[in-house]
Amino acid sequence: MPDVVVVESPAKAKTINKYLGGDFTVLASFGHVRDLPAKDGSVRPDEDFAMDWEADERGDRQITAIAKSLKGARRLFLATDPDREGEAISWHVKDMLARRGVLKGVEVHRITFNEITKRAVQYAVAHPRDLDVPLIDAYLARRALDYLVGFNLSPVLWRKLPGSRSAGRVQSVALRLICEREAEIEAFRAREYWTVEGRFATPSGAPFSARLTHHEGKKLDQFDLPNEASAMAAKAAVEAGKFSVASVEKRRTKRNPPPPFTTSTLQMEASRKLGMGAQAAMRVAQQLYEGTDIGGESVGLITYMRTDGVQMAREAMFAIRDHVKEAFGADYVPGAPREYSSKAKNAQEAHEAIRPTDVSRTPEQVARFLDDRQRKLYELIWKRAVASQMQSAEIDQTAVELVEPSGRTKLRATGSVIAFDGFLRLYREDEDDRAADARAGIATAGPEPDDESKTLPPMREKDAVKTGAIAANQHFTQPPPRFSEATLVKRLEELGIGRPSTYASILQVLQDRDYVKLEKRRFVPEDRGRLVTAFLMAFFERYVDTGFTAGLEEKLDDISGGRADWRAVMRAFWEEFSKAISATSELTISDVIDALDEDLGPHFFPARSDGVDPRGCPACSGGRLGLRLGRTGAFIGCSNYPECRYTRPLVAPGSEAEGAAGFNEGQRELGVDPASGKNISLRRGPYGLYVQLGEETLDEKGKKVKPRRASLAKGMDPDSLTLDRALALLSLPRIVGVHPETAEEIVAAIGRFGPYVKMGQLFKSLDPDDDVLVIGLNRAMALLADVKPRGRALGDHPSGGNVDVRRGRFGPFVMHGSRVASMPKTMDFDTVTLDEAVKLLAEKGKELPPLNKGKKGAKKAPAKKAAAKADADAEAPKKAPTKKAAPKTAADGKAPVKKAPVKKAPAKKAPAKAAAKPKAATAAKKPAARKAS
Repeated sequence: MPDVVVVESPAKAKTINKYLGGDFTVLASFGHVRDLPAKDGSVRPDEDFAMDWEADERGDRQITAIAKSLKGARRLFLATDPDREGEAISWHVKDMLARRGVLKGVEVHRITFNEITKRAVQYAVAHPRDLDVPLIDAYLARRALDYLVGFNLSPVLWRKLPGSRSAGRVQSVALRLICEREAEIEAFRAREYWTVEGRFATPSGAPFSARLTHHEGKKLDQFDLPNEASAMAAKAAVEAGKFSVASVEKRRTKRNPPPPFTTSTLQMEASRKLGMGAQAAMRVAQQLYEGTDIGGESVGLITYMRTDGVQMAREAMFAIRDHVKEAFGADYVPGAPREYSSKAKNAQEAHEAIRPTDVSRTPEQVARFLDDRQRKLYELIWKRAVASQMQSAEIDQTAVELVEPSGRTKLRATGSVIAFDGFLRLYREDEDDRAADARAGIATAGPEPDDESKTLPPMREKDAVKTGAIAANQHFTQPPPRFSEATLVKRLEELGIGRPSTYASILQVLQDRDYVKLEKRRFVPEDRGRLVTAFLMAFFERYVDTGFTAGLEEKLDDISGGRADWRAVMRAFWEEFSKAISATSELTISDVIDALDEDLGPHFFPARSDGVDPRGCPACSGGRLGLRLGRTGAFIGCSNYPECRYTRPLVAPGSEAEGAAGFNEGQRELGVDPASGKNISLRRGPYGLYVQLGEETLDEKGKKVKPRRASLAKGMDPDSLTLDRALALLSLPRIVGVHPETAEEIVAAIGRFGPYVKMGQLFKSLDPDDDVLVIGLNRAMALLADVKPRGRALGDHPSGGNVDVRRGRFGPFVMHGSRVASMPKTMDFDTVTLDEAVKLLAEKGKELPPLNKGKKGAKKAPAKKAAAKADADAEAPKKAPTKKAAPKTAADGKAPVKKAPVKKAPAKKAPAKAAAKPKAATAAKKPAARKAS
């Protein structure tokens, strides 16, 4: 029997299987095969942090497939990713297989490879090792920490701060950084200052510019010309002077190339240069790492993309140096390979930096095999890695000082020119950053970089220069910029908070919880996020402190290095944390309101220029506005309640969100539809914001005819919504194009769960970075390529009719006409045969009740059967509405529960019906609770 190799993803399994040949069976675990159940008691501190692990249906199915393949096998190679999560997955797989008793006589080995190439994989198989116990212990500690913080702190938020969603060990610290930066911006007061610049010419007539540096014998600091009067006096002094060259300074400087990418720097540059979010960048990098079809061969194009190391393998460095010499010449190759070390706090440097697996595969050569995003990201990674081994750039800088005879007024002119471009020939950083910001409409803070193409004309000391136009320019200081994904990742890394592999998911959780939003590629805290931060700062300050969180990361690193016991670290943490949680038991809502009102009062009630009390109630005399907490969250209310019922949304006056909140009471006209002549307006309904074409009318029979409406997708900014985008929304669904292979139309639309693309019966939700209004055919095809079909035909039943296998809400099932049978966990969806399906239908098949045959029949159908029927109906073409409506009734169980006592249903069936509702509620809570951790 072949040896068995377990990897994480099917794409990686496919690539590695080609490298290893028929002597090996390569299977995928599909990531984690089990996890902590999302319920209280999954981690038990009283039992020295014992943990309960639970496999979901997919994980159980994969372990069954691996166990089946191990029969007769001699060796099992656990080849999951070379990081903590990968080590943990291997440990879970081994433990689950051992519990099933299938590892007797099987040698279990752990292998890792930093790149998916034939050489690397075969070398790993030849050099296996044991599981890394300290690395697994660090995973257990991290998992327990996140669980205990999420499942103990989040319920306190829910009880004491209605409307809040969750808290997390790293998530809450990242939110605090965003909120504190916003507070700095609000507290910022612009300060005026002036500069004086002049145009001059050399004796030969060559023009150049110079800036005033000394006035009345004093060197000017930034605010020494604070107003127009002082600037004009300085301008007059320059205009009256006759200047000559006092000195000419020339020096050559070197600029070294940046190191190759780590996870965090890749996310930063992908955000700045490509406008690609952290999650999107990691998803595309995963595709490049796992393998891409290049000329009929599946090839891993880059090394492992979750790393904080900046070093490269020696053979890779020399291969890059050879390529540089061949492509650019010997002058571009430094005398020795460049060695890099990370400056990031808590950097483990356990793996290589991100680099191309083969430098000879240039971006131009592989571009035709990649989609647009893959091509751009690969080009970025390739150029950065190659540039890191190139010669430094050499820049000649020149500074000329001009002075008038008294020496009391001086100006300075600077210029620089690239003497040798070095790595800049291939890769530039600053210019691209500013260009990306400019495209997004973002003002870049800080001084302009030196213009490397700006040169000064030849000048010598004591040369007299001619004075031209002199200008005095007004400036204002700028507030600190809001965090972008790139700068927030950089800040978290500098502080030593979290791990690079977790940043993308953390930033996404903050957006999913509506704690922050992205505007022009910058994070803006929502008022809900500011409330949560203020609450945590008031009552759990230690656990959102950057130093404390970074200290925990250091302890986790000590565990992974074998320098600390993970249970001892957990005991020390839990002792203090549990006390902090217990201390909130006596906390009243008024205590919370007082703390939040004090902290956020200046934000929600800023001082008014007319001197009127910003807290005065506009609806009554003597009332004072303040924060109030209701069942659905916080709002602004009057202290004279219930006599005065004035309220307003929790939005700061004059803030960018105020416009959106104003839609609670009215609408905004966007323009007129050129086709129909009807008005298009933006409105708020019970389910959120939407655009509407025209108004409600009556038909010939007097019945109401609703106007056409379209919901805004999550992330769309109502304040910047234009008439063109509103028309585009109203035109949805739209045909993106026709698939060149299947000839099927691909449609983009917005559904109940957000924007999606559809082809036939294949659906795929769009990523946050995708725009449903402009998504193109190539991107839509790439999204749909990863979607598994919900069903397939197996063949004809002996009695006639088709037999199908389908995926349903409660798992896969087989179907023949109206007869269905759920597939056991030992039967695989992809490999089930017609004979197996026919046998299963004969042994366990059940007839579905006919549709629309009265409530009595529907009431007798068991919940699972009804749900299976709903799933089966959803597979039929053009029955998408049935899919949405049927499961809701079956899952909620509301109608059967209420009517069971009234109808003639047997009493013994009522508990079974009633039990469906708690089960559905538990299932609904699981994803939210899992995210809270």
